[in-house]
Amino acid sequence: MKTAHDLVAEAKKEVQEVPLANAEAAIKNADLLLDVRDADEYRSSHIPGAVNISRGMLEFKFTNDPALENRQMKIVLYCKTSGRAALSAKALKEMGYMNVQSIEGGFDAWLEAGKEVAQPDLPKFE
Repeated sequence: MKTAHDLVAEAKKEVQEVPLANAEAAIKNADLLLDVRDADEYRSSHIPGAVNISRGMLEFKFTNDPALENRQMKIVLYCKTSGRAALSAKALKEMGYMNVQSIEGGFDAWLEAGKEVAQPDLPKFE
C-alpha cells in the first residue's frame, strides 16, 4: 500500500523540477504559469501571472478546454510545497504534455525567497 508521500516521491522521479534560482527564467519562457493549489489558497496570494486550476480539477480542465489542447505548450506549475505540483506534472505528462516543469519547493519557497506575489485588492469596510 502506498501513501501520498510515496506517490509524490515517485512522481518527482519522473518530472522536471526547476530550482527556485531558475524559476523566474522558466516562468518567463512558459506559455502557462499554473497554480494547482485550491482556490482559497490562490485568492490569498499567488505568483503574478499564474492561472489557478486546482489539483482536483486538472485533468478535467485540460481535457475539456480547447485553449489547453496544445501538447507542446510550455507549462510551469507550482503548489504550496511541491507535492501536488509533482503529481500534477506527472498527470500532464501522462496526458501527453511534453514541456511541463514544477517549481522546486513550491509557493512556500517562493515566499521565503522574498519574491514578488500578487494579492487581491479587497474592499475595505469601515
